[in-house]
Amino acid sequence: MNPVKTNAARILDRAGIPYDLVGYEVDDAVKDAMLWTAILISLKTAAAAMAATAILGLFAAKWISCIRNRALQNFLDTLLTLPLVLPPTVIGFLLLLTFGANRPVGRFFLEHFDFRIAFSWTATVIAATVVAFPLMYRASRGALEQVPRELAQAAATLGIPERKIFWRIILPNALPGVAAGCILAFARGMGEFGATAMLAGNIAGVTRTLPLAVYSATASGDMDAAFNTVLAIVVLSFLIVAAMNRLLSLDNERRR
Repeated sequence: MNPVKTNAARILDRAGIPYDLVGYEVDDAVKDAMLWTAILISLKTAAAAMAATAILGLFAAKWISCIRNRALQNFLDTLLTLPLVLPPTVIGFLLLLTFGANRPVGRFFLEHFDFRIAFSWTATVIAATVVAFPLMYRASRGALEQVPRELAQAAATLGIPERKIFWRIILPNALPGVAAGCILAFARGMGEFGATAMLAGNIAGVTRTLPLAVYSATASGDMDAAFNTVLAIVVLSFLIVAAMNRLLSLDNERRR
């Protein structure tokens, strides 16, 4: 493979220029490298988003469950679930208003840390986290509320601190549901498109995830590359769903 052509292909790809417009057909090795790069970026983004949503979602679920005011609880629950029903492009627009270079949060990071959030890999993680958060939150809250209250009440009667009751009794019993929420968050983060395109852009080797790679390949008329990328997404999605079903099956066996 000619290294000069390879470098030229990468430069054109980063600029978003379809190869057929410049009369150049990309080597298969370059296409394979770009596909594996997109897979790696997607997996890294989904893993980081899953870790963030696991912490935030579990904390939010516990906090909302402890609120006794029903009206306030319903309002906050609706607010936290809102990203689940909003169009991803709307979420991306709102994130861009927050983290853009000329916006308060984005300007703060740029001036104090010399770090631009928008159109970086960090932006892909933020977009995936916000979109996947409601899935983790809803799964965690449902799992926590299914734990019999008698367990916590018995532990409190014995004088066990509330914090230990949560970590030693409630969370272990709710773990299968929480784990299923993590898997759903991972899958949603890996499949995110609209919010990522708005906040992070479509930069090859930096923010181009698998869904964006499908869009880029289709837009340039490279249907073979698009098909290979779609195939990779289908295989990964199948493995994720199979893992979630296995977890739920183990949970049902444990409860019997």
